[in-house]
Amino acid sequence: MQIDKDLIIIGAGGAGLSAAQYAARANLSVLVIEEMAAGGQCLLIDQLENYPGFPESLSGFEMSQKLERQAKNFGAEFLSATVKSVERQSGGETTPYFTVDTTTGTLNSHTVIIATGAKHRTLDMPGEKEFSGRGVSYCATCDGPFFKEKRMLVVGGGDAACDEAMFLANLTDRIIMIHRKERFRAQKSLAQRVLKNPHIEVRFNTEIKEISGADRVEGVILYNNKEEKQYSEELDAVFIFIGSIPQSRIIEGLELDEAGYIITNQKMETNISGLYTAGDVRSTPFRQLVVAAGEGAIAAHSVSQYIDELKGEAYI
Repeated sequence: MQIDKDLIIIGAGGAGLSAAQYAARANLSVLVIEEMAAGGQCLLIDQLENYPGFPESLSGFEMSQKLERQAKNFGAEFLSATVKSVERQSGGETTPYFTVDTTTGTLNSHTVIIATGAKHRTLDMPGEKEFSGRGVSYCATCDGPFFKEKRMLVVGGGDAACDEAMFLANLTDRIIMIHRKERFRAQKSLAQRVLKNPHIEVRFNTEIKEISGADRVEGVILYNNKEEKQYSEELDAVFIFIGSIPQSRIIEGLELDEAGYIITNQKMETNISGLYTAGDVRSTPFRQLVVAAGEGAIAAHSVSQYIDELKGEAYI
């Protein structure tokens, strides 16, 4: 049995790229596997203005390129492929290891970091994809400040939607929040705060049918499913919060929370020895690029310690 790498990182978003940099800098052999372009959700950010150390805003694409180049400069390697499965092998007469089956072949590594992220649930409606990053957003903290004092629409009725609407209400007094049901499904106390906020106009039994504009979002078509009435509304931004889908089903036996996110300890260790997780796929109360990068660094540090112990070396 041949070990190809000390560490295989699955996913090249902020967490994966940060982990790659720290692990390679610790002199580990590192391979990052990504099925699309490096950057993950960061690529969807039009202007990144709240990342520490960058007083001048830059695009998510530019930030992704910087993170990838930095990881490569330290020696991390990259493979464009889709991971089909990950299995932990007992090792028999050797130390335990992981088999990572990809569309380009099978690889073995001492450790694995899952940094596959989470995909935002989309409405799959006309205009949503076309205006993503140009008025359509899935992150109030990331993009809300760009629309200060502008007209915003919030779509959703859960905890996340209510939390994000409250955040946006600090930026403008012109927020419309719609939910297709007759009441919010968020926690009662949170829902009450939204309903009492003078900056938020809540419309129940309302759905969004289309997003329109020229270069950026300019308006939407809404539908009242109780009155069966369709009408248009002029808006500058649409924030969609209808949940996300964690990409956590890559290996059997992982401990997940009720929403499907991977549970770890503070060292980013999962319940499977040698397997770590960082970023949006992890069960965490706050998902931001800076958080993902920090978790990636912690995961890489933990991997370094684990491998030193695995090889019987004293960690310094």
